[in-house]
Amino acid sequence: MNMMPDDREGFAAFLLRLRGRGIVPKNLIAAFEATPRRDFIAGQFHSMAWSDRMLPIECGEAIEGADLQAAVIAALNIEPGNRVLEVGTGTGYTAAVMARLAGRVITVDRFKTLAEQARQRFELLGINNALVRQADGSNGLQGEGPFDRIVVWAAFDSHPRMFVDQLSSGGTMIAPIGPEEGEQVLCKLTKIGSRFEREDLGVVRLQPLARGVAAVI
Repeated sequence: MNMMPDDREGFAAFLLRLRGRGIVPKNLIAAFEATPRRDFIAGQFHSMAWSDRMLPIECGEAIEGADLQAAVIAALNIEPGNRVLEVGTGTGYTAAVMARLAGRVITVDRFKTLAEQARQRFELLGINNALVRQADGSNGLQGEGPFDRIVVWAAFDSHPRMFVDQLSSGGTMIAPIGPEEGEQVLCKLTKIGSRFEREDLGVVRLQPLARGVAAVI
């Protein structure tokens, strides 16, 4: 990927932060480097593209900082051929990165505007194994699984047991769990038999999971 000079500086700083956290998978770093982050955010924020700051996007939503996105995708440990479900498309950036690691990514968002913009970005980048839909993903995608990996970019108020049947055996789900206000725990849930084995990865502050699809935007 040809980067602008400020992009190269930002990406280098991003890599240093990842290495400081012990996140060094070569395939993950290559997937981020191959996915032009500035194409997924508004022009006035290009200088902050590789920062760990959340940045505003359309529909009153936000894109998570690059460090959190990398940490979550690293924890998913996506393998070639994996089927991935993402709830919360946003700009489509994380789906585009994961599509370079997985067999297929299905990403859903409740906002039609975000889904359509992400679809256009995938087409421009020639990413044909990421499918985007406007849908209510609060209970996953019934009838579409099983998925090998699931990631949810919004917080559940309690353990998301309704997702266990949509994961393949040994599959992994990552999602924040906790109160609407304040901090939540980012959890890695691994399917063992018919239950989840939970590992806490850290503390985050994300929006609560909204139900239903947006009627207008």
